Amino acid sequence: QVRLVESGGGSVQAGGSLRLSCAASGVRFTSVAMGWFRQAPGKEREFTAAISWGGVTLKYGDSVKGRFTASRDNDRNTAYLQMNRLEPEDTAVYYCAVGANTDALQRGEYDYWGQGTQVTVSS
Repeated sequence: QVRLVESGGGSVQAGGSLRLSCAASGVRFTSVAMGWFRQAPGKEREFTAAISWGGVTLKYGDSVKGRFTASRDNDRNTAYLQMNRLEPEDTAVYYCAVGANTDALQRGEYDYWGQGTQVTVSS
């Protein structure tokens, strides 16, 4: 059974940073791409970032380019999302997801996702 557990969310002031983690189990971690999505109240789920199995290919949503960085530690079966220069518009529940590749994740195609972690950015 695939399980994804996000952590690291919280409340921060604008301009601050947070690092989200996603611990995966029940999946061959080195065979999948990992993605991050977010959903703000009243809005659709939005693609945020994706990283290929080897960490070579990275994709980002336009609103987070230059501020967020995806990474992964295949020895720990964990993916990360470093979020810098946070803005109030980044407030959302952040989900990690497993996908076949980064292109698929960017299209919103994912096989499994976690329960989400709340990120709140105050001005």
